[in-house]
Amino acid sequence: MKNSKKIAEFIIALSFILLGVVFRIIPHIPNFTPIAAMALFGGVYFSKKTAFVLPVSAMFISDIFLGFYDLKIMAAVYLSFIFCVVLGFWLKKNKKWHTILGSSLLTAFIFFFITNFAVFAFTPWYAKTFSGFLQCYLMALPFFKNSLMGDIFYTAVFFGAYELSRVLIDKKFKVRQKTSLC
Repeated sequence: MKNSKKIAEFIIALSFILLGVVFRIIPHIPNFTPIAAMALFGGVYFSKKTAFVLPVSAMFISDIFLGFYDLKIMAAVYLSFIFCVVLGFWLKKNKKWHTILGSSLLTAFIFFFITNFAVFAFTPWYAKTFSGFLQCYLMALPFFKNSLMGDIFYTAVFFGAYELSRVLIDKKFKVRQKTSLC
């Protein structure tokens, strides 16, 4: 039984990675991807090791196809998703509809603040002044809106699909259990 659970987790994790890669590669609204929601979901439902591997693998594999960029910026992007996994560990113990929604909002903020700080700090695009700092974040607001919408959408899809499948499986199992006792 324990072995079949590990196999199921592996298959589901692999499916998530593939989904993350595909949705980053196909044409999409900028920053409207499932990676943060996948990281959050992984932190709640997968083992710690698998939870960390999910977003990093999806990012790395898709970056092979999309092209690698500045290492410091990439590290900030990957780090933001690792923080989303850690948020998922907290959510695992506090899982209610409003904490899931709040966590999906927080994943967008985590990504926004970490990645844009890296853009400000490690690129020549903005003056290294308070004004340049503000300009960096203001210029990123349209992308933040997309991240926010994508994180809410994909979090709702992942958590909703999981909970729906659990209810349907439990319902089917209870029906089988009742019929087998008769």
